[in-house]
Order: sequence, then structure tokens, then C-alpha cells
Amino acid sequence: MILPASRRGGRGELNQHRPRPLLLDDRVLVALLVGERLPIARRAEHFTTTYFYYRACRAVVAGVGGHLSGPFERVDPDRRALALEQMLALPDDVRIPDSRYVVPVMVDVHRRHPNLSVLNIEAAATALWLGAKMVISPSTARGQLEGVLPVEHITFQTVDLP
Repeated sequence: MILPASRRGGRGELNQHRPRPLLLDDRVLVALLVGERLPIARRAEHFTTTYFYYRACRAVVAGVGGHLSGPFERVDPDRRALALEQMLALPDDVRIPDSRYVVPVMVDVHRRHPNLSVLNIEAAATALWLGAKMVISPSTARGQLEGVLPVEHITFQTVDLP
């Protein structure tokens, strides 16, 4: 079981003993899983959300040149199938927190931000619950979360991706 930041001693303790956990958005997750070198802390725990993970896997299946599926557009169907197989077996070093702990935080985030999409409610709630720093693509940074992250005191790092 992954304990929330508040039960692990809060943000101060996390920073003193090990790097703050990282919450990866869907585009950063795809980049990590296809082996791109990312400027992120290697020793930090890596997490994603259920929705981000779903979108990343869906991008492999689509492979039609969209925001997420762009890296797979030029990949032949056999290699795309292998990539999907690898993504469906999410590596042990990328975890998804148990929704029974995140959903109550999602409800609180929704109360404060009623117009936020479920994707972004889950992302903000997961970052809050973990005490995580979000690692996000520029498009995520310019989206709905742009105004929410500072208000919720969620730190983030924008990573430029090819």
C-alpha cells in the first residue's frame, strides 16, 4: 500500500530522506516507456494515473499521428503491437496509486474546481495525495491544470518532448 504524503510525514520529510515522488502525465509516460531520455530524477518514485495510463495505451493502438500517438505513427504494426504489449505490462518502477485512496481527494478537488475534467481532477488529486511533483508536457501545462496547480500548491516540471 502506498501511504499518502500526510501519513508519510508530509512534504518536509519526503524532501529530507529521498526525492519527491514524480507524477508523469500521459505524454511523458509514453516517452519514458519508449526509452526516450528524460530530464527527471532517476531515483525518485515514478507514478501515473489510471486515466493517463489508459490514454498512453490508447495512443499505441491508434497510431494515427495525434498528440500522444505521434511517436507510433511511423512504427509498423508488428512493432506497435509489441509496444502495446510492453505498455500493458506497466514496468514495476511506474506505479498507479490505489483509487480507493485517491477518489476522496478527487471529490475535494472537484469541490474547489467544478469545471475541471475528470482527467485533470484525477491528476491533481493524485499529486496531492502522493505529495508528488508533476512532470508534464507543454500541452498539459497550457491546459486546464495551468490555473489549478499553483492554487493547489502542486509543483511541476515541464518537459519538452520530440
